[in-house]
Amino acid sequence: MPGERLSMRKIRDVLRLRFAHGLSQRAIGHSLRLSIGAVNSYLSRARLAGLNWPLPEGLSDAQLERLLYPPPPDVARQQRPVPDWAAVHRELRRPNVTLSLLWEEYRAGPGGRDGFGYSCYVAAELMLRLVARARDAVGNPGSIRNIEIALQRLQKRHQ
Repeated sequence: MPGERLSMRKIRDVLRLRFAHGLSQRAIGHSLRLSIGAVNSYLSRARLAGLNWPLPEGLSDAQLERLLYPPPPDVARQQRPVPDWAAVHRELRRPNVTLSLLWEEYRAGPGGRDGFGYSCYVAAELMLRLVARARDAVGNPGSIRNIEIALQRLQKRHQ
């Protein structure tokens, strides 16, 4: 269960200490009695919202909260962007390319903010690998069908 959100004043302090004073996440966490993960989360949300220090003048706490915690998208499941899995497999063969890096590129692309979350992206990628391995192996065709059905269920559940 997620913890309670910090007050906007404390979040402003996190941003100020990071950008105005250049403190490390560990130092910010120590001075504000926050975990490093919490500090990292707030800084990541600020980066995604395009916020810098100093914050725009006249930005109220309610506006800041809407920027840091946007409402979930009202995108129909059929309209969510689906990654090009063949391109993902090709890219993963290259050195120093990780699934995390490809997911970040996917989310930064057109419509990516409405797409798969990281955990669903990884699960779908792993299921596709299993399907590919099952097709390559000589074995029971029924097991391949079972894997395909599981993949379809996973995609329906997480889209």
